[in-house]
Amino acid sequence: MIRHSYITNNGSRPVNEDSGSIIGRDDRYCFTVCDGLGGHGKGEVASSVTAKIFSEAFKKTNLEPQKFFELAYNKAQEIVHGLQKKEGCGFSMKTTVVSLVIAGGKCTWSHLGDSRLYMFRNNEVQLRTLDHSVPQMLAASNEIKEKEIRFHPDRNRLLRVLGSDEESPRFTVSESVDLSECDAFLLCTDGFWELIDEKQMCQLLKKSHSPRMWLRRMEEIVLTNGKNKETDNYTAIAVFTE
Repeated sequence: MIRHSYITNNGSRPVNEDSGSIIGRDDRYCFTVCDGLGGHGKGEVASSVTAKIFSEAFKKTNLEPQKFFELAYNKAQEIVHGLQKKEGCGFSMKTTVVSLVIAGGKCTWSHLGDSRLYMFRNNEVQLRTLDHSVPQMLAASNEIKEKEIRFHPDRNRLLRVLGSDEESPRFTVSESVDLSECDAFLLCTDGFWELIDEKQMCQLLKKSHSPRMWLRRMEEIVLTNGKNKETDNYTAIAVFTE
């Protein structure tokens, strides 16, 4: 059994450039979160179009996850490039992507940019995606600590995004992992994960009986830590397996 919940918020921005989609068919699910880049409506368009394409592609095909992700990313890149030409905005219309597929008792995920997926097992972080960003690169080379990524001055400098001038987006896909009972997943944009750390995520997961409860409790911390600050849009999807 799969349970899930979704939240999105403008933060202190006038426009929400984040988007998300959830689709389930039989025992197959696809969860996607996107963070648009470009401003002036461009990011909003890129993220919403991409989330919709992932959902529609999943609904219309029955491909194994790696093939599905290849299809969805390339289709989204093609559509976004077409919109860029139509609007005459160069490559300024872009988006991050993080997506999770659950099917046949296994999970597979992919990402592009700095929107993240966390996998929790036994109320502990089992793994998280590694951002395609300058601070993540610095952490990988031991020039900064992992915890310094959140507030690094270059945290918005992304190395890979959908809508770049590359013909094919350079997304990352995981190996398929067998699901266990009571696994939990969090897909979220940087406006969410920057304001709550992994220790807090785990503490609240232990106390939460549903994805909705977990999200709402984490959102309280995000709002508290963002008080009196210029905060970004944030979007998150929580998934529980049972």
